[in-house]
Amino acid sequence: MTRPSTAWMIAAYVLLIVIWGTTWSAIQVGLERIPPLGGVAIRFLLAGALLWVIARARGVQLGRKKYEKTLWWINAGLAFALSYGIVYWAEQWIPSGLAAVLFATYPLFVGLIAHLALPGERLTAGEGFGMVLGFAGVATIFSADFGMLGGRHVFVASIVMLGSPAAAAIATVCVKRWGGSIHPLSLTAVPMIMAGAAMGLVALVFERGRAYTWDGPAIGALLYLAVIGSAVTFTLYYWLLAHLPAKRLALIAYLIPLIAVTIGTLRGEKLTSRILLGSATVIAGVALALHIESRRKRANSV
Repeated sequence: MTRPSTAWMIAAYVLLIVIWGTTWSAIQVGLERIPPLGGVAIRFLLAGALLWVIARARGVQLGRKKYEKTLWWINAGLAFALSYGIVYWAEQWIPSGLAAVLFATYPLFVGLIAHLALPGERLTAGEGFGMVLGFAGVATIFSADFGMLGGRHVFVASIVMLGSPAAAAIATVCVKRWGGSIHPLSLTAVPMIMAGAAMGLVALVFERGRAYTWDGPAIGALLYLAVIGSAVTFTLYYWLLAHLPAKRLALIAYLIPLIAVTIGTLRGEKLTSRILLGSATVIAGVALALHIESRRKRANSV
């Protein structure tokens, strides 16, 4: 596989951060009008159908390569249905800021699992420290939401929420190990349709009788999450994963909250010393992890 230019990869990396930095709020808008499991189902059915049409139009052959169908099941079950099902369910009781903090454990999960499963991605102490520092920064940014931890429902939702980054991390490492030659459209289109169908069945059982409000914000949030927040982002993500170490790509989860902070500032929200300290800590942690990885890569190439 031909390696793309650094400029294209940086552009894709930044685009992922910007888009995913806005999806937490879009999920909250959707949850005010659409039940969580049904919302996940519709989101991924729409995204998967769109990507399937694009794949067919481009002549992408689906299901022909080794491990391809196995990775469909892994992505459908872990990366999409379980990971996002948990997020949507948990955000009924916890604020989006706290959900972002809990999901920010994703790079830690990826780093540990990749260390065990990917021979070329051994985690050094310095990289691990950088990841922990990045997580501490995210926690600092949203520490005001920690006051929401009182109450049984919030506590249980917070614990369950940790299953989301863990499931996504397992899927990421599996794709990195066995899916390098598989087209990103194959890794997204079919698994999203599978996940959407499965979550639709689950919603029929557990959300029967719950109301759906189909107003402008609900439709807008669903379309944004399906087309931009799923179809575009995950295709870019798996394209980048074929060319970058899994743990480096996972650091995106630390930078996403900075977009949320920026949006809040542009909307007139106060930029506090806590947010500034947290943002600086995130940047320091990511920079440290990337610097150590780059230095080790140069040393190994000598």
